[in-house]
Amino acid sequence: MKDSNQSNQPSADEILVKQIRDGSPDAWQALIDRYEGRLLAYTRSRIRDAAAAEDIVQEAFVGFLISLPNYDGGRPLESYLFSICAYKLTDHLRREGRRPSLQMHGRSSSAGEIELQGSGRVASSIARSVERKRIEEQAIRDAMTEQIDRWKSSGNWGKLQAIELMIVRGWGNKRVAETLDLTEQQVANYKSDFLIRLKSIIKRAELDESVFPELATDDAN
Repeated sequence: MKDSNQSNQPSADEILVKQIRDGSPDAWQALIDRYEGRLLAYTRSRIRDAAAAEDIVQEAFVGFLISLPNYDGGRPLESYLFSICAYKLTDHLRREGRRPSLQMHGRSSSAGEIELQGSGRVASSIARSVERKRIEEQAIRDAMTEQIDRWKSSGNWGKLQAIELMIVRGWGNKRVAETLDLTEQQVANYKSDFLIRLKSIIKRAELDESVFPELATDDAN
């Protein structure tokens, strides 16, 4: 039997929702960290396209933000998120011409700007930050793939080894130099060369300046 004082205490999810309504970006990230894995597992169990599954989950989070002013906490947050995700999944299957196996009630995410209660932060601004993060990750992934393929084709295996140890394993320059029998200056040069080339490839993609503002300021210096 629960203590009466404990029953009056807000749950972790209730606190999280309140913080998101107050405009806390940390709370928004905490929500993603807590539920993204479960939603992805659910979506991937129903479709094989991993990229599409990630898009559906992103849309579910955006849909949650848009419907947040109408969320009264009467339903558990997890159940509410899964309902939105199921709706997005059903919508995806319809677009793909497949008969949905689930009939779930959800809200469309096509609504306009809705202000969050409390600070008045606009939900669409957080939605844009989610989309921006996705674009950033894809741009960096594409640029790294292109540069790595170039070094592979030219046989620059030493550079590839050094970059792998620094970026994938997170080793410092000194440890990489000792492991690969290089000087620390050589390792620093490899890293600098790799980052310069990444910037060049990303800028070539002509993305909006708001995605990578630090690249836009380089030309002004």
